[in-house]
Amino acid sequence: MEFLSDSVVLSRMQFALTALFHMLWPVLTTGMGIYLVIVEGVWLKTRNPDYYYHARFWSKFYVLNFGIGVATGIPMEFQFGTNWSRFSEAAGNFFGSVIGFEASWAFMLEAAFLGIMLFGWERVNPIIHYVSTILVAVGANLSTLWILTANSWMQTPAGGELVNGKFIVHDYFAAIANPFMKNSVLHMFFATLETSLFVIGGISAWYILNRRHEAFFSKSLKIALAAAIAVAPLQIYIGHLSGEQVYHYQPSKLAAMEAQWETTPAGQSADWSLLAIPNDKAQKNDWEITVPNALGYILEFKQKLTYPVRGLSEWKPEDRPHMIGLIYYAFRIMIGIGFFFAGLMLLSVLQWLRGKLSAENITQQRWLMRAWVFAAPLGYIAVDSGWIVRCVGRQPWIVYGQIRTVDGASNIPASNVLASLTGFTVVYSILFVAVLYFGSRIIRRGPNLELPLPGLEPDEPAVDTTPAEFVPDDRPVEAEQ
Repeated sequence: MEFLSDSVVLSRMQFALTALFHMLWPVLTTGMGIYLVIVEGVWLKTRNPDYYYHARFWSKFYVLNFGIGVATGIPMEFQFGTNWSRFSEAAGNFFGSVIGFEASWAFMLEAAFLGIMLFGWERVNPIIHYVSTILVAVGANLSTLWILTANSWMQTPAGGELVNGKFIVHDYFAAIANPFMKNSVLHMFFATLETSLFVIGGISAWYILNRRHEAFFSKSLKIALAAAIAVAPLQIYIGHLSGEQVYHYQPSKLAAMEAQWETTPAGQSADWSLLAIPNDKAQKNDWEITVPNALGYILEFKQKLTYPVRGLSEWKPEDRPHMIGLIYYAFRIMIGIGFFFAGLMLLSVLQWLRGKLSAENITQQRWLMRAWVFAAPLGYIAVDSGWIVRCVGRQPWIVYGQIRTVDGASNIPASNVLASLTGFTVVYSILFVAVLYFGSRIIRRGPNLELPLPGLEPDEPAVDTTPAEFVPDDRPVEAEQ
């Protein structure tokens, strides 16, 4: 229990808690914002009321996640001033301004037009409303751009130099376009989109399994599936490119990701560890299953690597990552979920081509619907696992190779950090329960298919009337509407 008296360790634990919890909510808003743009655009193009009701139903999840994202994001950023003030003083010339861009360019844009998107259906011109929905989605995804730019700079600092303990920016655009920036932004963008698609598909599959609005939710499932055809393989490919960058720019992190203790010289075959039990103290793996020569093919698509794969033993213990088992398995969980999503997408496409996902047949695909329900939370696990690899694997550096984590922490009593960490744990546990309650309430109620369509008088029928199978069922839970 020595860590309870170490303010740096407690500050790292607190930031890990707040960051991983916060990450759960914007993941859905950034991806679902794009989905809302799609369904509202189809509604305006076709005037098919199904897509209007989809926009209204899924926007409830958007606002729920937006609210919790704001409530958890602000305290997380405050920690740069409370727990990590020496880092902020050293890197604020660049890092602080980029975080400011996220607040002013992204969050303010999203917040400014969110009210119009939610409540402006009958109050503004349809084109104005659609533009508002687009701007909300743009704002949400600009957050991804600036947050990943800031974090990528911490991974591969560029555009300046450290002078007397402070980072002096010489080329602002080179700092923004640091080596990790492009792939990191793309990898996170597709992660949020993929997570959102499988959440939408999973919830839709739940309704289909329970025979509620089957035809209605078969549409949202197929929209998610159609997008996943492109997103799932692209995410795997961009993830591979990110791994190649780690190989070249952060060799100690790669060694931790692969639990590789000894160096494989350039020009030799590098084995890939499939499963292992890393032992930090003994500096070896107590047990492992390896695939001969596979790491060379994974990193460069050839057996013998151009550069050596350095093992952890090349660095002094204080200069390399620890918690190797956490990094190692978080990396494999992320990869496993990515390939599971791709496999589920392929099976679903096959069934779609066979005509098994039509409104008449989809209820018979119970095994497939259960797989989609199972997949719904996996994207969150993959995203948090990826951030564990990204940030724990960067240690002992807060700015890789330049500023150590211990030198970036504030000089505050450990008891103060322990008190705030306990408070965050309690409050976030309450918030999590609240989200589960309100989210399940939205799902239990289902879509309101009796809302008047914009531009029509209350007693005027729509041009494309809602089919009979879309009429809300008469189960008791629907009476709440």
